[in-house]
Amino acid sequence: MKLTETRLAGAYLVEIEPRADERGFFARTVCVDEFAAMGLNGQFVQQSVSWNPHRGTLRGLHFQQGPHAEEKLVRVTRGAIFDVIVDLRRSSPTYSRFVSVELSADRRNAIYIPKGFAHGFQTLEPDTEVLYEMTVPFAPDAARGLLWDDPSLAIQWPQAVDRHDFARISRADLGHPALADLP
Repeated sequence: MKLTETRLAGAYLVEIEPRADERGFFARTVCVDEFAAMGLNGQFVQQSVSWNPHRGTLRGLHFQQGPHAEEKLVRVTRGAIFDVIVDLRRSSPTYSRFVSVELSADRRNAIYIPKGFAHGFQTLEPDTEVLYEMTVPFAPDAARGLLWDDPSLAIQWPQAVDRHDFARISRADLGHPALADLP
């Protein structure tokens, strides 16, 4: 497994290093000790999956606040996504900046997202499935969001989003505040 830090401190691209033979390959995707050596929390206590039948589906930008803030490891098990993380840590030198990366089942890559980040994605293929591993259980009362098309972020999503196509974007995601309006 190869961990490469993004331009946002604490956020890492995770790539597998397959060991192949005639049967296929075997590769590690998480190692608590390797994560700890990099200062990362690899103690994932909950897994969730998001299935998206349509190309162009947008989910996010989501985060949990306060004591329910979580580290996440996000991997695509079918299809591909344009994945975005936004640094919401006000004390961070990269506050309000984002990184985008393509995650896909073919690449078998993942992104490690530290506490204090918002996360979202747009599907690049139909029938896309995304696996989330979290270090803290989901707490509905702590769930928050950031406006996916906040002009101050200027994220260039790969596909235009029709605000009336609720099969591709939720009403909740349309109603999140802009970064400047977050408490």
